[in-house]
Amino acid sequence: MKRELRIFFSALMFYTRIPCPDWVGHSEELLGKSTKYFPLIGYIVAGVSVSVLFFSQLALPVSVSIILSILAGILTTGAFHEDGLADVCDGFGGGWSKTGILEIMKDSRIGTYGTIGLVLVLLSRFYLLFELSKISLSYLFMTILVGHTLSRLNAASMILIYDYARENGTGKSKPLAKKMSAGHYTVALISGVIPLAVMTFLWSFHTFFVIIPLLLLLVYLGSYFRRWIGGFTGDCLGSVQQLSEILVYIFMLGLWKFI
Repeated sequence: MKRELRIFFSALMFYTRIPCPDWVGHSEELLGKSTKYFPLIGYIVAGVSVSVLFFSQLALPVSVSIILSILAGILTTGAFHEDGLADVCDGFGGGWSKTGILEIMKDSRIGTYGTIGLVLVLLSRFYLLFELSKISLSYLFMTILVGHTLSRLNAASMILIYDYARENGTGKSKPLAKKMSAGHYTVALISGVIPLAVMTFLWSFHTFFVIIPLLLLLVYLGSYFRRWIGGFTGDCLGSVQQLSEILVYIFMLGLWKFI
């Protein structure tokens, strides 16, 4: 049990800015196994975002509350995934070879492509959540939870299916270079789909079909990354999470017209 707690806290320590007990320490082995708890981190980030949104909308306009909610989520993760998205936009936008793309993605500075990517994703997140709030707050809250869990499950799926791009597993996400075991992926899969199952039960079985566009996005991005750089990097996983989350919001908003 204590070992599993260490694995979970390793995930919490790596993917968020939430303080963890000192006894957890740092272990590349445990960090590599912590990907099975990636969707579970989505519960925590979504919980923070939804809590801020719920309490702030009691006194503030919903639009302002959504901005605060988005900010709370970003602060919780330390913009971890947004940084990955920006690096991918810069790397694939400005690089023309595997070496060039990987070098650009390692650069801590943000370029034009990264700035545009971040602006578009943040604007999309705000407007989609604002439109979802017009349906009902409960539908909005559940969609946020589903978005955070399924998007992280999609990133875990990329680790399962595709190879790590950097030779010899170098880079800040070196522990992710190892293939995800079927057992670990099963843990991620179960925890990742529970919110979707609940939403399917409460609203409509049609919500479950969000899996289809998410799988299509996974295959497209995985094939794209493999063609250009031979696989994924940690930044690629961040971009998968961000784009998958936005895709969930788009699907749930569009679906409402038919349920």
